[in-house]
Amino acid sequence: MSLLPDRIQPLNDKGVQEGARYVLYWMEQSQRAQHNPALERALHHASETGLPLLVVCGVTDDFPEATLRHHTFLLEGLQETKQRLADRGLKLVVREGAPDDVALAHAGAAAVLVTDRGYLRHQKQWRARVAEEAPCRVEQVEGDVVVPVETVTDKAEYAARTIRPKIHEHLERCLQLPEPVPVETPSLDLDIDSGRSLDDIAAVTDQMDLDRGVGAVSDLYPGGVSEAEAILDDFLAEHLDGYDENRNQIHSHAVSHMSKYLHYGQISPVWLAQQVRRAEGPESDIESYIEELVVRRELTMNHVHFRPDTYDSYTCLPEWARESLAEHADDEREYVYSLDELEGGTTHDPYWNAAMKEMRETGYMHNYMRMYWGKKILEWSPDPKTAYDRTLRLNNRYFLDGRDPNSFANVAWVFGLHDRGWKERPVYGKVRYMSQGGLDRKADPDAYVEKVDRLATVAQSA
Repeated sequence: MSLLPDRIQPLNDKGVQEGARYVLYWMEQSQRAQHNPALERALHHASETGLPLLVVCGVTDDFPEATLRHHTFLLEGLQETKQRLADRGLKLVVREGAPDDVALAHAGAAAVLVTDRGYLRHQKQWRARVAEEAPCRVEQVEGDVVVPVETVTDKAEYAARTIRPKIHEHLERCLQLPEPVPVETPSLDLDIDSGRSLDDIAAVTDQMDLDRGVGAVSDLYPGGVSEAEAILDDFLAEHLDGYDENRNQIHSHAVSHMSKYLHYGQISPVWLAQQVRRAEGPESDIESYIEELVVRRELTMNHVHFRPDTYDSYTCLPEWARESLAEHADDEREYVYSLDELEGGTTHDPYWNAAMKEMRETGYMHNYMRMYWGKKILEWSPDPKTAYDRTLRLNNRYFLDGRDPNSFANVAWVFGLHDRGWKERPVYGKVRYMSQGGLDRKADPDAYVEKVDRLATVAQSA
């Protein structure tokens, strides 16, 4: 199927550059060789111009919370992507440097430059600079949401209930994958420096300025589309049936682990939705998964896109939440912990400590525990603004899927974003409260602690 027009956006009004050597795909967000609308759009331009397609990707350590964990996972994915592109006759050049610098370093000889889409502030700034300075036409092609954000709405949505019908209005026509475009002129032999070898990922990360206190977790969650496909196959076979009922059971394995692969663009959300819809399982479980993948995830994209200046700050919270939290900022707190105590998981609460251990040692935390974890940071910090900053810092440092729209929106949810006012309480004000007693009633936290200990042992032995 041809690309959905909604996905294609010109970023400048320049034309096709004459005398060019290649069409350029600047791969930044959609780091994959399959089900990638930006890649197929670039191949379309290559076919029209009769030129080869060159793919480039910049990898930088000049980024907040750049850790060995994040970069190892990213490079594991790019290692496989490079091979899959080569299987199609396409050359991928990976260079260390700011992504926009790497793109512009190769734009001078490009007839057309195509890139994928990212919603965060720095990603928009990178694309704006490239569009302004490149000597050729620059196009952006959406490949990391099911329904493009502007197709859904033209404003920041209040909650899932307000965005859900707008997404469903377009869902079926957007659940289409692009047809692979034949590679007419291979680029593997292009006389272009191949950049950084990915044969030895440790050799690459050894030369980067990374936070090595957050180690790789490749024995638990390796990067790459093949790993994602294998994990998904297991989930669909063993855990989709009963997903709606079990997904909040923190001791269970009824989770797909796809968020980290979506975060690095190693899989397509459209492909993922199609795989789930085709699986054998109760309709209620399938629809519950689609709700999380499409409605809930794309609400977070809406959040960062329409709040570009505030999505990662306390000021993004709704006025009612900020006012209510301010009224209770000086309330007496039964427990107050330092950031070091929180990070080390040395609180009085064994379940919270286990959640922090899961996050710290594995790069993952069950989503229901993420909510409980965040609520307790609000409760145990000296004031709500400090709690917000701590929650975001820990989230972005340790989670494999940290530092993305889901992270920013989900942290803000702890403090009232995309929610409503509840019964007023000390410290929380009208912001939703979660208790250890509620955890005991709804889940099996002791079994969760045992599960975390087993996973941490695997991670620590790597």
